[in-house]
Amino acid sequence: MPDHKQLYMQGLTHLAKGNLDDALAGFQQAVEAKPDFLEGHLGVAQAYERKRMLDDAVTAARRAIEVSPNDPLTHTTLSRLYQQKGMIPEAEEEMAVSRRLQAGV
Repeated sequence: MPDHKQLYMQGLTHLAKGNLDDALAGFQQAVEAKPDFLEGHLGVAQAYERKRMLDDAVTAARRAIEVSPNDPLTHTTLSRLYQQKGMIPEAEEEMAVSRRLQAGV
């Protein structure tokens, strides 16, 4: 059985080829194997985003924030998704959190 990193890399390969269902499955298996695997959760969010399943992408991004609340990328990801959903105040708030984290404030 492949480990979480191998599953994640398989997901990335599928994502690069445009095989979104296979990419999503790889990322989901990676986080099942290691629930606190940040990159896996971000991969799930990205696959859902590309599938235009924004509610599911937001859920995955929020899970990434739960795993790593001080990672600016997680907040940037959620901000971008909120923007796509037309949730501008929420998007601006998440971007502000990301900037604060990047600045170390």
